[in-house]
Amino acid sequence: MEEMSWADWARENTDPRKAHLKPEALEDVVVLDLSYGSFAGLYASSLLAEYGAKVIRIEPPEGDIARKMTPFGIKHKDTGLAYIVEGRNKYHITLDITKEKGRKLLKKLVKKADVLIETYPPGYMDELGIGYRQLRKINPQLIYCAIHSFGHFGPKAKTKMRDYDVIDQAMGGIVWTTGIPEDYEEYPEHTRVPTKLGNWMGWYVGGGFAAFGIMVALFWRRKSGKGQFIDVAPPEAMAKVTNYYIQYYHYRRKVINRVANFDPAVFVYTLARAKDGMVFMAGFSDINFYALTQIIGRPDLREKYPTIRERLTPENWPVCLAEIEKWSRERTVKEIIDAFLAYKGEGTAVAGEVLKPIETFKVENWWDRGIFQEIDDPEYGKLVVQSVVAKFEKTPGRIKWVCRRVGADNDYIYKEFLGLNKSDLEELKKEGVI
Repeated sequence: MEEMSWADWARENTDPRKAHLKPEALEDVVVLDLSYGSFAGLYASSLLAEYGAKVIRIEPPEGDIARKMTPFGIKHKDTGLAYIVEGRNKYHITLDITKEKGRKLLKKLVKKADVLIETYPPGYMDELGIGYRQLRKINPQLIYCAIHSFGHFGPKAKTKMRDYDVIDQAMGGIVWTTGIPEDYEEYPEHTRVPTKLGNWMGWYVGGGFAAFGIMVALFWRRKSGKGQFIDVAPPEAMAKVTNYYIQYYHYRRKVINRVANFDPAVFVYTLARAKDGMVFMAGFSDINFYALTQIIGRPDLREKYPTIRERLTPENWPVCLAEIEKWSRERTVKEIIDAFLAYKGEGTAVAGEVLKPIETFKVENWWDRGIFQEIDDPEYGKLVVQSVVAKFEKTPGRIKWVCRRVGADNDYIYKEFLGLNKSDLEELKKEGVI
C-alpha cells in the first residue's frame, strides 16, 4: 500500500473540522476571567478556552465596558464586534465585586477554580480583600494572573489608571519603529510621526504572554501542587518583540530612527508598488539580490549595491526601491508574482501580494485549513470568526460557541458551582449583586 503524502497525513491528523471527535487538553481547568476594559485578559482566557478550559467570564451587572469597544459604534445584538471575537467558548456571569456579598460569592468560586485573570489597577483587588494574598489562603493551588500596563511594582505601578492598549504599544517602544521617518520631506509634516499598530497589538501580545505564563504555572503546579502569582505588563511584552532595536541601542548608544517599510537588518525586504496594488519583495543576501536583479532585468543595480553594506545604508533604500519600482509599476501584482515564480536561475527571490483584510478573508488556503469558521451561534446567529491557529493531532482546540450576552450563564454556573437556586439568584439580582 502506497504511503499517503505528508500533506494528506497532516490534513488527516490535524484537520480542525475533526476536533470535536478528540479530547481537549485543558478540559479539567477552571478559569475565572475578571478582565475589565482590557482585551489582554480577554485574549489570554480565549486561548485557554480554545483548548477546553472552562472559562467563566465575570462581568459587573451592567456588563464589561469592553463590549462597547467596536468600530464606528457598530454592535451585533448589543455586543461590540471586538468582544464577539473574544467571547468565544466562555460562560458569562455577572457579579459586583464591590459589594460584600459579591466578594463572598467570588471567594466560593475561587475554591473551585484553577486560574484567575484580572486587569484592574495594581492593588485594587488586594484593597477589596480579594487579591492574590487573600485568595491563596482559600485556594493554595490558585494561579493568579494580573495584567496591567505598568505591572504591579515599580514607580508607575502606583497609578490608578486602567490598562490601555495605546499605553502598552507606546511604552513598549514599538510605536517609534513604525511610520514615515521625520526626514522624508516629500511627505506632509503631520504624516512623519510615530504610528500605532492598526489593531490592539499591545493587548494581544500581552495577553498571549499571559496565557503562556499561565500554562507554565499549570505545568509546574502538576509537579509541585502549588499555585502562584503572575504579573504581566503588556509594554514589556511589546519590548520583548521589538527584536534588535533594544540591542542596537545597547551596543551603539544610538536609536534606530523610523524606517517606514524598510528593515535595518535586511534589504531588499520591503513593499513595492504594482500597477494594481502592492507587493512584498525579498532578496537581501548577495545571491538572492542577484536573483531579484535578474528577474527585473537590472544587473546594473548589483554593480551599484554589490554587498550587504551598500544595501543596508539607509540613504540607499528609497533610491534603490525607486529603481525597482520602475519595473514593478509597469506590471500587475499577478504578473510580478508569476515572474518571481518562473525564475529558475541562481539564488532565490520572493514576491507576494499585500492583502486587505477582506482579501485575506477570501484566501482559499485559510478556509481549507479552517482558520476562518462559520458558527451558527444559538444567541448571535451565523457569524464567521477566526478559529484556532495551532492545529494539534491528539488534543486540538475548537470554537464551540461565539459569545454570550451579559449574565447569560448565571443560572447554570451559580447552580453548578455554588448550588444556588432561582430564588437565591433573584434575591441577589434585587440587591444588585449579580
